[in-house]
Amino acid sequence: MKTVEITYRYHAEKVVRARPADADAARERLDDGNRAFAALLDSLEVGRGTVRRVITVDPRDFGGATRDRVAPVQQPFAAVLGCSDARVPVELIFNEGPNDLFVVRVAGNGLGDEVLGSLKYAADHLGGSMKLVVVLGHSGCGAVSAAVDVFLDPSRYLGLTADHALRAILDRLLIVVHASASKLQQTLGVEVAKLPTYREALIESAIVLNAALTAYTVQHALHDEEQAAGLRASYGTYVIATRRIWAPRTGSS
Repeated sequence: MKTVEITYRYHAEKVVRARPADADAARERLDDGNRAFAALLDSLEVGRGTVRRVITVDPRDFGGATRDRVAPVQQPFAAVLGCSDARVPVELIFNEGPNDLFVVRVAGNGLGDEVLGSLKYAADHLGGSMKLVVVLGHSGCGAVSAAVDVFLDPSRYLGLTADHALRAILDRLLIVVHASASKLQQTLGVEVAKLPTYREALIESAIVLNAALTAYTVQHALHDEEQAAGLRASYGTYVIATRRIWAPRTGSS
């Protein structure tokens, strides 16, 4: 029998895992954490027995290590804007514990007013510890897939006439889908839309572009925040089938 155990462990007398000092260190920690998580699940496919992963937690992040019951200070080292999809448990896929990540989740990881307000709050009030904002898309995103289907068959939009909330999500994503379609046509030719896997290719490219454009917008929106000095935005796509984060890399990184 193959089993995986993921344990959160803290020592009442020991403080562990210092926060990253800058955005580069924060991204490296997230990358390392995701690789460790993916490798843990990979082990199920090649071995037997029980595989264990222990995530060490600072007791202060649970309100422990104090004589009186005082709420812990909020000090995440990164904010993550992710999708609401239940298959993407943000802290778990980055191998992180409580008080490590400031997580905002919304369908299609879109940047509405409430989402941007939440990120601005984090930049203003948690700038002492927070070094990075990550926009995280994921493969098979239902919101992006729905936007692609409306783009390919505009008659589907008529069924959303009375659903203002859902329409608002799709309207933002349709801009990205249109840009992705234009880029695919520019790169592969005008006949690309006739290929049998065009819908799947359009969904995948729109998912990545959506995360990239949102990260770009976040970077500029937070640029003028007084507490955002040194705070950077990045993006990636969580591939559910492989449990790994993918993002374009330059050079050998």
